[in-house]
Amino acid sequence: MSFNELLPLLVIASSLLPGLIIFTLPEERVLLRSLLNLLGAVAKLSLTGVMLAGVVAGVQYGFRYQVAPGIELLFKADPLALLFVSLSAALWLFTTLYAIGYLGHAPHRSRFFGFFSLCVTATMGIAMAGNLFTFFIFYELLTLATFPLIVHRGTPQAMRGGTVYLTYTLIGGALLLAGIVWLNQLVGQSEFTQGGILAALQGVSETQLKLVFLLLISGVGVKAALVPLHGWLPQAMVAPAPVSALLHAVAVVKAGAFGVVRIVYEIYGIEYAQSLGLLVPLAAVAAVTILWGSLRALFQGDLKKRLAFSTVSQVSYIILGVGIFGMAGTVGGLVHLVHQGIMKITLFFCAGNYAETLGIHRVDEMDGAGRRMPLTSLAFSVGALGMMGAPLTAGAISKAWLKTGAETAGMDWAVWVLTASSLLNMAYFLPILYRLWFKPLPTAWPHEEIPARGWRETAWLLLMPPLITAGATVAAYLFSDAGISPLSFARLIVGLEYHSQP
Repeated sequence: MSFNELLPLLVIASSLLPGLIIFTLPEERVLLRSLLNLLGAVAKLSLTGVMLAGVVAGVQYGFRYQVAPGIELLFKADPLALLFVSLSAALWLFTTLYAIGYLGHAPHRSRFFGFFSLCVTATMGIAMAGNLFTFFIFYELLTLATFPLIVHRGTPQAMRGGTVYLTYTLIGGALLLAGIVWLNQLVGQSEFTQGGILAALQGVSETQLKLVFLLLISGVGVKAALVPLHGWLPQAMVAPAPVSALLHAVAVVKAGAFGVVRIVYEIYGIEYAQSLGLLVPLAAVAAVTILWGSLRALFQGDLKKRLAFSTVSQVSYIILGVGIFGMAGTVGGLVHLVHQGIMKITLFFCAGNYAETLGIHRVDEMDGAGRRMPLTSLAFSVGALGMMGAPLTAGAISKAWLKTGAETAGMDWAVWVLTASSLLNMAYFLPILYRLWFKPLPTAWPHEEIPARGWRETAWLLLMPPLITAGATVAAYLFSDAGISPLSFARLIVGLEYHSQP
């Protein structure tokens, strides 16, 4: 086996092997468990860097194994895969640091970190899957690996949230499997191919292909939290903060959105999907999800649930970009896959810090917290401003490209949707920022009898990750034209070589 075949397997194994070892460790082996977690995360990021440099230089990485006649396990590290792999590898390292600090004295840590590693293993498999069979295997592994994380605390509320999550995602998996089997009967094994594989086929019923598209998109749309398939996401917020960060920024919802991109661009092909009349309905569903998620977020008093409905809205920006027929819209959707992850993980890290340090879980408990936890609150403010699309943040880049794509495609209604969503983002984030920085200190916070004057920042392992990701939110804007920026990589994927802002 050559190095180019081995490297994708090493990227997957860098979290799989530590995770399997961690399952066997006694709870008191804190140092060894933390060391395995960090070694796996650093190894994955390093291997991803090697693969990223090779892909940019034109090297092809892939692994192929025939499971049965006509069925292959196939991994390939194309530029689209590397966009998702790089995001997941980088954010997994920060989430690992955060989780080590967050769960420092919690029970069942070996079980937690074992499934935590399996979750990222599944995400890597999804990103580098070269066909629908491989994609499905790791897509379902992700479902099974994340369920124990959601129910980790074992409370009735956690079990209820996990049951809802499992019900939705298993139904989604069944729909996806039905679509894959049907498509396989029509055209054989479906390998992801740039430009799609269906347009060149002759004699295949367009009606059947439309129904298959509905099944496939519904299957991945559950994890992408498309309306009306989104009900599991707010319920899953009973999970610990590191799991919420993983669900929203690194793994589950991104796996769904990534699946939509693969299906539209590399199974159907964007031109053929447009000719079948599939893109406008897809964009319409994304638009409804964007507005509905924003409206629901506006009325959530619980901080994590407000962030959860914000995710419902924000992830559909990616799918709206797919539904916009044109390069600029595609760039906007792809770059938002990265930018949303960076911004949302910042917000969930900060929400966890507020809960652990001051006992804050609700928006109306956040008065004056900016003066009590100024660094955490600064990071939260940057993440929130990014979600609004404020200048100097990653969100401004995504929304600018999406709006340009909509205008170029003659989809003026999509521009209005994006504008309305930005206004709603402001409506549910600005009151939080006002409470943080300008409201007087309360009589007491849940974890304090008297709100002492001065700082009470959280432990450094909990503080460092959101500060770094908040810095990345700004850096993604300031260095957007750099060769290794998410925007430059998104342009590389769609074949755009110009470097001007839209």
